[in-house]
Amino acid sequence: MSRRRLLGVGMTSPRTRERMVRRLRAQGIRDERVLGVMARLPRHLFVDEALASRAYEDTALPIGHGQTLSQPYTVARMTELVLAAAPRRVLEIGTGSGYQAAVLACLVEEVCTIERLLPLLRAARGRWRELGLHNIRARHGDGARGWPARAPFDAVLLTAAPAEPPAALLEQLAPGGRLVGPLAGRDGAQALTVLRREDGRWIAESVEPASFVPWRGGVA
Repeated sequence: MSRRRLLGVGMTSPRTRERMVRRLRAQGIRDERVLGVMARLPRHLFVDEALASRAYEDTALPIGHGQTLSQPYTVARMTELVLAAAPRRVLEIGTGSGYQAAVLACLVEEVCTIERLLPLLRAARGRWRELGLHNIRARHGDGARGWPARAPFDAVLLTAAPAEPPAALLEQLAPGGRLVGPLAGRDGAQALTVLRREDGRWIAESVEPASFVPWRGGVA
């Protein structure tokens, strides 16, 4: 990765990130920890260089293999919801570009992330190395199975939309933990949802409409 790209030029300058943060505040993001990390983290490193000029726009961007980097608001909102569990260890299902994991890695002790597409995982690992993020554990595998060897997790974050969360992921949550992610209804509409156990049963809180790539099991 070139020094020019790593430092950011013009449209990827700190001023551009500051504008993004002002927009996030206007959209209702309140956690200053999240805003501070997103102001510092060079989002343009997580997309193809041809798309770097659009990295801080309020839009999802393609990262290849039919996958996308979620818009800044979505990343910030999901991170806020995860942090509400005061997590030490977070499991992310669907590494993608690696940006969401990078944001979380700046805020929690350990991030574990699983990606079913090996080329995406390899690219994400390279970006984390460039940024000196050493508290991310990543593996190639089927996200529906979770990561039993590193469980329990204080929070699980989904970056794709299943009809219902895989049972293995709920089982790997620590007491008081929560699952955050999009769930798809029978009509195909998605809702960003928080699931947590209360009095021995699962409570689902629908937060807001969402638009994520569909859930795909297995390993590619």
